[in-house]
This record gives sequence, C-alpha cells and structure tokens, in this order.
Amino acid sequence: MACGGYCDGFAVAGEWFKEIIGWKFLDMTHLYKPLNEPPHMSHYYSEEPNVPLRTKTIDVCIRGQCFKFITASGVFSFGKLDRGTELLIESMILDGNWRVLDLGCGYGAIGIVTSRFVDYVVMTDVNRRAVSIARKNLKINGVRNAEVRWGSLYEPVRGEKFDTIITNPPVHAGKEVLREIVINAPRHLNDGGLLQLVIKTKQGAKYIKALMNDHFTEVRELAKGSGYRVYAGIA
Repeated sequence: MACGGYCDGFAVAGEWFKEIIGWKFLDMTHLYKPLNEPPHMSHYYSEEPNVPLRTKTIDVCIRGQCFKFITASGVFSFGKLDRGTELLIESMILDGNWRVLDLGCGYGAIGIVTSRFVDYVVMTDVNRRAVSIARKNLKINGVRNAEVRWGSLYEPVRGEKFDTIITNPPVHAGKEVLREIVINAPRHLNDGGLLQLVIKTKQGAKYIKALMNDHFTEVRELAKGSGYRVYAGIA
C-alpha cells in the first residue's frame, strides 16, 4: 500500500519507546473535573440524540489526503473537524499491515483517514446517529477496508484484538468512561500494540497519562498544541 513515510510508524514508535519511563502511578483524580450537566440533556455520547437532525458536509485535507465528511447535529464536532481530532490524525502512528480500532468514531474522520494507510479499520460508537453518518461517510469516500459497528466502548469488538486503538475519548462522559477506555485497551491489543488518544491539557491530561503509565509498558507524548496532548501507550 502506498502511504509514504506514515507506514513506517512502527519503526518510529520503536525509537520513541526505547527509553523506559519510570513514572509511578499517581492518584491524580482530583485534577479531572468533568462538567456537571443536567441529566435530561442530549449528548454526542448518548445512544439516541434527542436534538433535531441537521447535517453539514465539510471538505478536509489532512496527511496528504482529501476527504468529504457529512457531519450531523447530535454527533461530536458538528460542522467541522475539531482541533483535538486534527492533532491526533496528524500525529498518530500507522503501519500498512495494521488492523485498527477507531473507538467512539463519531462521524468517522479518524477511521476514514486511517483507512488510507492501514489494512483494515473497525469503527465503533454508542451513538446510533453517529453510526449511520459514519457509514454514509465510508461510502462517499469510497472506503472498502473499514466497517462501522454500534455499541458501547469495547462491546462491539468483544474477543477481538488490534494493532492500535485510536480515540478522541468523550471527556464529558465522565472519569469512569475514560478509565474503562484505558484499562481495557490492553486486552484488545496485540503484543506491542498501541493505544493512541488525544486529551485536553487542562481537562484530564495528567490523570490520563498517569493511568496509562499504570497499565502500559511505556507511554509517550506524540504531540501537543492548541490546548491538547496526544499520548501513545505500548502494551
């Protein structure tokens, strides 16, 4: 598969992960403060968003490739590619032979971009509207090496393993959801596989990095900017 320098990500990862990070796990839960919102409100991480459906199509060029995405109300980042996802896509490590999980895919930007550089992508989301929109985006971008599944977190991929899991986690869903994503990732990764995620610097980054250090062999910061950090943990 022709994907230039991005397909030798495994070799790059080897260089980044050579040095053992000797951090001890710290209890930093007090640094993470999710927003308190009324329980009746609809969120992009709800199974059935209760906001009226509106759509907007956007054009995105990133990592040397151009895409067209349908975005929708009730699905994360309506009408745009948010900066956190953009930073994650720009810096994520990929390899042409990899099988990838896009966890919490939203309208599908991460998984669809990834599909251009890897063997196969499984995309999942608990939001039924997101699943529907992501499937449409697969079609309009001509993607044949990816699929979208509905379900919460790792339920749609029970018993399956991947070379990397990539996610822009739903921070507002709460600390327990973030914790489940991190601590359950290793059981869905092949030996040496990577969990790659983006998180806001001031909204959980220290907590997430400490948690990753406790459950992964090594953790590296791949990128930072615009108030976000991208971390990779090697299983």
